[in-house]
Amino acid sequence: MIVLKGISKSYPGIDVLKNISIEIPDNCIFGIIGRSGAGKSTLLRMTSLLERPDCGEVYYDSQRVDTLAGNALFERRRKMGMIFQNFNLLGSRNASGNIAFPLEIAGLSRRQIDKRVEELLEMVDIKDKRKARLSELSGGQKQRVAIARALATNPQVLFCDEATSSLDPQTTRSILQLIKDLHINLRITVFLITHQMEVIREICQQVVVLENGIAVERGTVSSIFDAPETQAAKDLVNG
Repeated sequence: MIVLKGISKSYPGIDVLKNISIEIPDNCIFGIIGRSGAGKSTLLRMTSLLERPDCGEVYYDSQRVDTLAGNALFERRRKMGMIFQNFNLLGSRNASGNIAFPLEIAGLSRRQIDKRVEELLEMVDIKDKRKARLSELSGGQKQRVAIARALATNPQVLFCDEATSSLDPQTTRSILQLIKDLHINLRITVFLITHQMEVIREICQQVVVLENGIAVERGTVSSIFDAPETQAAKDLVNG
């Protein structure tokens, strides 16, 4: 379980997160939704240890992790995978090369890397694209490469930062189905941020609604959709 206790974060002239406390169960697809500027990306960075909160605490399985540094922080981050809206792939590498990159950093042998890359290509259903350059891939195929790369080191948590926002509706559905399948098959926790309520409805089990850096509502997806309590949640549900 991931636990955030009293997380606050400010940048010059703006308070972005204000006393956020949430629990993210193991093996759950957990969604954070809010409009632009609500603080979603900052909350993701706090949770994935890319930044430290100004105050508050972050726990993974009862271990406090926001104070980690050096090798301990590096080892904790290796247990996390991240996928982004704009893919963040290396243009100088083909599909296989992008997937191999974190395995090379981890120091695996060439034989181990090649074997794992083939497993991942099959897992995300793009084995026929192993040698394709990025310019030869569609947006959905690029995101599948990015997902495979994120899974390369067998992470415990997969962070999704607006991972489908740049995709067309049909491709979005296929990527969300892939994430659901991976969640089930790998028993991986998924932490997802989005401004699209249809993404929350399609994939998430639990959700927190952010507004102006405050967690204004939380609950199961069905409860939020069926009976939203705050105006922010009502506005999101009603489009």
